[in-house]
Amino acid sequence: MKAVHFGAGNIGRGFVGQLLHESGYEVVFADVAEQLIDALDAADSYRVIEIGEGGREHVVTDFRAVNSRHDEARLIDEISTADVVTTAVGPRVLPFVAPVIARGIERRIETGQDAIDGGRIAVFACENAINATSQLEADVRAALPEVDADRLDAVAVFANTAIDRIVPAQAADAGLDVTLEPFFEWVIDRTPFGGEPPAITGVHWVDDLAPFIERKLFTVNTGHATAAYHGFAAGIHSITDAITDSRVRAEVEAAIGETRSLLVAKFGLDEGEQAAYGEKILKRLSNPDLPDTVERVGRGPMRKLSRNERFIGPASQLAERDLPRAALLRGVEAALRFDVPEDPESVELQRILHEEEPDGAVTVVTGIEPAHPLFADLLPIFQAASAR
Repeated sequence: MKAVHFGAGNIGRGFVGQLLHESGYEVVFADVAEQLIDALDAADSYRVIEIGEGGREHVVTDFRAVNSRHDEARLIDEISTADVVTTAVGPRVLPFVAPVIARGIERRIETGQDAIDGGRIAVFACENAINATSQLEADVRAALPEVDADRLDAVAVFANTAIDRIVPAQAADAGLDVTLEPFFEWVIDRTPFGGEPPAITGVHWVDDLAPFIERKLFTVNTGHATAAYHGFAAGIHSITDAITDSRVRAEVEAAIGETRSLLVAKFGLDEGEQAAYGEKILKRLSNPDLPDTVERVGRGPMRKLSRNERFIGPASQLAERDLPRAALLRGVEAALRFDVPEDPESVELQRILHEEEPDGAVTVVTGIEPAHPLFADLLPIFQAASAR
């Protein structure tokens, strides 16, 4: 069996690649980072090191690497004969990898590979975003000739997925090895497969993915970002120090308390189970063996403040239900103070705050229009940020 994975970074190697390897797949990593691809080509193994309670060490072998910028023809061939294609490149990069996936599927159609191996290629976008695979599928369909787009369902199946694993910044001398937490969750929607989905170690297959996606995004990611932005505003350097600071921890607890109320109201989740899940997340974020900085976790504030992301996503749905969202709004306020010249999105955010009128800045940054009930909550926050 063979899997092609886009994105040979820490999540790609240390999470998705490791589980695919343990499932018996030969893994072909595709990336544009030439130095990383060369290092993978020169290596015959790397380690995945879990640190913290229950941690183990794994050795990953049986992999190859393709430079997706300079060796597209080879990558198309690899995709055309793969059983699984996965991504961990970031949601905004998906439109750029979709065309080569489309050409690989087109080659599969031309060669009749699906008839040869008796199965469809399974595609999963393992990104921190809601329904990222659906986005990727739409981009792939748009890149295919019309005749092949009609045949796509016969040769490929796209399934949405939710992933959860904290991978901190790595040591400068780590090489290909990846250090991360022992806990992980990989949930995939089984319904597109009809019959048996592919065998992947550690995957939890479900019939309704939506609660898992939003539970993860609006608890883990919201909590992590809340700690980062409030920690940055307080002059705290590390996530561990931020989450153990009483003021910041109170903000994190309040934010995930509000997202818990949304998840319970929207999906009928058990209040007690969700509270226990939140406590588990706080413990994970507090892991002293996983050092990370508030600047690294907070980077990319434009994406993190966008319409369906970790603050505005739950806050907008709470506003629609007339439920409390004050802690999430304080998280937005802290995020607007994230001023890091080395982060392009931070620079762009500060430019918008100081050059746009506040009402326009609300919509540009968050996607919330004036008619939405959250807009009135956001406007004074943006007015204050613009006046600083």
